[in-house]
Amino acid sequence: MLKNLNFLKKIFGSTNQRKISALNSTVEQINKLEESFIKLSDTELKSKTNEFKKRLQDKDTLDIILPEAFAAVREASKRVIGQRHFDVQLMGGIILHQGKISEMKTGEGKTLVATLPVYLNSLQEKGVHVVTVNDYLAKRDSEWMGQIYQFLGLSVGCLTANVQDEDREKIYNCDVVYGTNNEFAFDYLRDNMKLSLDEMVQRDFHYCIVDEVDSILIDEARTPLIISGPSETDSSNYFVCNKLVQELKATDYQVDEKDKNINLTDSGIDSVESKLSKMKLLQGSNFYDPSNLSLVHHINQSLKANILFIKDKDYILRDNQVQIIDEFTGRVLEGRRYGDGLHQAIEAKEGVPIQSENQTFASTTYQNYFRLYKKLAGMTGTAITEAEEFYDIYRLDVVEVPTNVVMSRKDLNDQIFRTEKEKLNAIVQDIKEARNNKQPVLVGTTSIEKSEKISNILKQEGIKHSVLNAKQHEKEAEIIQLAGCPESVTIATNMAGRGTDIQLGGNLDVRLKNATDNESEKKLHKQDKEAVIQSGGLFVIGTERHESRRIDNQLRGRSGRQGDAGKTIFYLSLEDDLMRIFGSEKIDYMLQKLGFKEGESIDHPWINKALEKAQQKVEARNFDIRKTILQFDDVMSDQRRVIYEQRLDVMKTENIYSIVDNIFKEIIDNILLQSTHLEEDNERKENIKNKIERVCGIRMSDLDFKNFISSSKQKKVELLEKNFKSKRASRIDKITEINNQDIERKIFLQNLDFEWRNHLQYLEQLRQSVGLRGYGQKNPLDEYKRESFGLFQNLLDKIKENLILFLSNLEVSLDETKNKNEPTDKALEQNKIEGCLLSSNPKEKISRNEKCPATGKKFKHCCGSLV
Repeated sequence: MLKNLNFLKKIFGSTNQRKISALNSTVEQINKLEESFIKLSDTELKSKTNEFKKRLQDKDTLDIILPEAFAAVREASKRVIGQRHFDVQLMGGIILHQGKISEMKTGEGKTLVATLPVYLNSLQEKGVHVVTVNDYLAKRDSEWMGQIYQFLGLSVGCLTANVQDEDREKIYNCDVVYGTNNEFAFDYLRDNMKLSLDEMVQRDFHYCIVDEVDSILIDEARTPLIISGPSETDSSNYFVCNKLVQELKATDYQVDEKDKNINLTDSGIDSVESKLSKMKLLQGSNFYDPSNLSLVHHINQSLKANILFIKDKDYILRDNQVQIIDEFTGRVLEGRRYGDGLHQAIEAKEGVPIQSENQTFASTTYQNYFRLYKKLAGMTGTAITEAEEFYDIYRLDVVEVPTNVVMSRKDLNDQIFRTEKEKLNAIVQDIKEARNNKQPVLVGTTSIEKSEKISNILKQEGIKHSVLNAKQHEKEAEIIQLAGCPESVTIATNMAGRGTDIQLGGNLDVRLKNATDNESEKKLHKQDKEAVIQSGGLFVIGTERHESRRIDNQLRGRSGRQGDAGKTIFYLSLEDDLMRIFGSEKIDYMLQKLGFKEGESIDHPWINKALEKAQQKVEARNFDIRKTILQFDDVMSDQRRVIYEQRLDVMKTENIYSIVDNIFKEIIDNILLQSTHLEEDNERKENIKNKIERVCGIRMSDLDFKNFISSSKQKKVELLEKNFKSKRASRIDKITEINNQDIERKIFLQNLDFEWRNHLQYLEQLRQSVGLRGYGQKNPLDEYKRESFGLFQNLLDKIKENLILFLSNLEVSLDETKNKNEPTDKALEQNKIEGCLLSSNPKEKISRNEKCPATGKKFKHCCGSLV
């Protein structure tokens, strides 16, 4: 069967060869245009950008103008940075435009390749993102390739960690944005925590090219991105609320033991408001003022801790800590804590030290972030071994682009020794021989610890060398650029220095920076390059095999760029992790039987094949782990999308009342549905009465409630709607229409964010607990999907009910202190709510970090949070 497949490949070519052949006609079209574009003046070449944009607005598509656009970029590149795209680079650019991964060997000029599809897709004026692995490369590439874009009339931005929030929107509005994966993804999360559209910085997700795509979409995709912070930084609030709750009477709250819930009654609310006012902790005139959101939460948790959670039944005290008791087994759940501030409330109740707890504010995975883009592409030197994962997760095809010049590098068979000591001795011996031949050496290790170990041995041997780590990218790049000089020895982790080529003889530009005589340095560089070529080119030594073939290939790819001479070899020992895990005992026994002496090694292609199979097994296992993480996050991603879309709708709508009123109708419909067929069920009647009073903010005597229950549904709806809208009208009279809309919008968003954060905690706890259900023959993922769906339904209901509860109980009052000289015209008045400035257009603009004139707090933490 295998022979038949090989025979068919010879006739028809492999799938990859057919994909490459299909690009030849387009490359020919671009080449035919080159002569006509050479004749264009700079002005005429620049004007092509507007011409292309106009054609796109008329009827042409990107695919139609691709040959001309690529020809324009090639010509601009020649004039601006002196580099002309090779045919294989044109192929790489077409592949990227098609939304695929272009695998191009190290030194083939991937950075320049990206300029072609970036320019073409930026013509749609929706923004193009180029993602790099670190700030140094983002800055370097945006400045270097930016010259081409700017020549053609495009704007270029660079997004790094030190860019201030207020500058990010301007950068995102550029035609082309270079930045790191972290910055793009965290801006997405931060944007969806903002309270107004003006504060958001990102545009729609149009087209993205990921450089070193395997590193970002696979290696860094193992862990989720999380924005978190202390759920409560000041533990005193727990003690204050605990003391206050313990002073309440039994009539101040109602207990629902079945659902483990508890609510304040009217007398309880009055008591809490009175006590908080005396403590000067109450903001505004009532408990349900939006500025008291945190206090409401603390009081509720303290109520649960004191009334519903019982010592030695639900928890015990041990070593001055609160420890949870499993209700099913009666055993202590080591290391587990109640979420949402409940555990801290119990600690306050018991008078033990309160432990701080981080709360997740927002989270996502790189997989789900990058899948937001309408078109995604990537480039790297090593992707083909992970082709299955790229397609399965991202629907990205991998196309291997041939090298511009045939590769002449020699990849030697692995050398396997019995012990690590023997292996290291062999490596040092190879380094010495290479230095004697003026051959540069790059030593790749799997960890910083092992880099330092080899470095110490070389120091003892008196061998001059450089050690690379990933802490200082700019210094790292400079060392890598000089790693091709004669006799140089560079030790690096396998991933170090990505994005920078090792040129034989060293990088001339870097050498000229430190030179006193440029002409002499150029001659010396030429001599050094010839000497390195004569010595056999860059010698790459791998000190052990990585779990992934892709990482090993990255190390090998450092040598043999653009047809350069080069040599690579891996030295292994039976004490290496990979060898130890995969049958080193059998190999050790075989070596002893063959009578191997100390310092001797085994060298055979079969060993390489066996190791490759071992690596494939590890890769498959790691893929399964990443896929499982993604499957769980996919469940959260669907929920995240709903919440973020709801936030956008609230921020975008000009009339927030339309959304709020629909939610109000939904809530009262639900309440009225529960109020039917009450008959003589006094307990249900009392529960419905309490819910109407709590949620709708309407107080009814027993007689009023009796009349309410006996009336028609239409009459009930009219009564509740009239009450809700009259409270809104009262607020509008005091603070104007625009300010009231702003308040309702801000309350909606703050309430939504608060409950979403709590929901993320519940999901994390659920994620941890369902893992154990596999022992009960249940699929953890199915269990997670089922239960998380129920939690999400509860979340949506809670968000809606809390919104109506706050708005129904919200009262505002004007500060009576007014400037008599101030105009009385309402359009010019600066209205104040609870002593705070709320006018959306105050005559004197207050900075967000200045003190609020009403409270003395920073404006952004006071009135600024509502304006």
